[in-house]
Amino acid sequence: MTDNTKKGRNSFSLSKDLQGNTLLSALTEGGLFGWLSCIFMGLGNIKAGQWLKGILFFISQVAFTAFMLSPRGGIYSISLLPSLGSSEQGKVWNEDKGIFEYTAGDRSQLILLYGIAALCVTVAFIFLWRASVISGCRALKEKRMGLYPKTFREDIKSLFNENIHSLLMTPPTATLLVFTVLPLIYMMSMAFTDFSREGDKLVLFDWVGFDNFIAVFSRNSVVGRQFWSVLLWTVVWAFFATFLNFLFGTFVAMLINRPGIRLRGLWRTILATTIAVPQFVSLMVVRSMVQPEGIINRMLLNGGLIAERLPFLTESTWARVLVIVVNLWIGIPYTILQVTGVLNNIPKEQYDAAKVDGCTPYKTFMNVTLPYMMFVLTPYLITQFTGNINNFNVIYLLTRGEPVTVGNTAGATDLLITWLYKLSVDQQKYNLAAVIGILTFATLSVVALITYRSTGSYKNEEGFK
Repeated sequence: MTDNTKKGRNSFSLSKDLQGNTLLSALTEGGLFGWLSCIFMGLGNIKAGQWLKGILFFISQVAFTAFMLSPRGGIYSISLLPSLGSSEQGKVWNEDKGIFEYTAGDRSQLILLYGIAALCVTVAFIFLWRASVISGCRALKEKRMGLYPKTFREDIKSLFNENIHSLLMTPPTATLLVFTVLPLIYMMSMAFTDFSREGDKLVLFDWVGFDNFIAVFSRNSVVGRQFWSVLLWTVVWAFFATFLNFLFGTFVAMLINRPGIRLRGLWRTILATTIAVPQFVSLMVVRSMVQPEGIINRMLLNGGLIAERLPFLTESTWARVLVIVVNLWIGIPYTILQVTGVLNNIPKEQYDAAKVDGCTPYKTFMNVTLPYMMFVLTPYLITQFTGNINNFNVIYLLTRGEPVTVGNTAGATDLLITWLYKLSVDQQKYNLAAVIGILTFATLSVVALITYRSTGSYKNEEGFK
């Protein structure tokens, strides 16, 4: 065995061992320059001969330091977070010009955004600092053992070979952090402030702790009383919107797939027409049809089937039944396509075995068709249930959440998501809207994860026979 081969294997073993080490153990093995690299990033790499990598680490440190120490940089933004600003806009009469002159004050919304962004940048820099220290210590130890640390060119080549996962995952992860996680943290932080139109808190607002959560959960407040009724209706709506779609969609799909049915493609095409039409167009048309002067009431009155106009949008029960029925019309075609794909993939041998055993059509469905469908479609049903809880389009475009009782901010058909929209856009109660958003997100995440992890699809993906 050659010396180069031994060195290569030793280098591979060393890198593998150090990757799992903690920062402290890496520093212990890095020596003096390893500890100094905690102060001057990249120093360990430079000492080990990895000049370009070390310089890049040091430039990152300089850039971060400049950002934090600049007049309105990171430290300034973070220092304003506890108060969210205190200076109001000034208004002074200028005698010479004969006009009022305004001086800019603090804007709590920007302070909160910049402060959170600065904190996120700081956290990202801490991870980069840790990686630079461990990288420098690893390079120093390799050099002491007579090995050759990887050059910058070799590091780049490794990104297209054994470390290709890092190359492919870094851009989407960075995009997710910048455009999803950061705005999410920013919006969630509003739940702990009094950012709203009430009390003129749209420019300068303060931290209020958990006061907004207490108001939402308390039955003594107007928002609290509405929250529980809206939550109950949201759960009821999601249940019926999910399982009625599945029930009727499965029935129609099995009817079309029965042996002897002719023109199956034509029936599927007709039923799937609602998918081709934009949903907002269909819902707006239906809304105009169910108005008091709409075509449905006119036809029923002219036909003598009713004595007075039906209150589709003005009575709570009628409006709730309406959105469930219309959602069936929109959602059943999707279920038909899903179920049809599953039915066509059920092994024919299972049906033959059931026939040999003398099973009736009902027993065949209960013991062969339904278990296979549930095994495959349970994740889809969970997704549909969570999607229906956040089904903004059907509710808002069809009923606008109406009918609304005087003094309430939520209507009889409002879901949590449509109520959140009204609180934020229409009423500018951003703090309460943020609370409802957090509660919805947390509840759906927990329920979806627990439910999905309990399904056979997750536990034993290849186990269905």
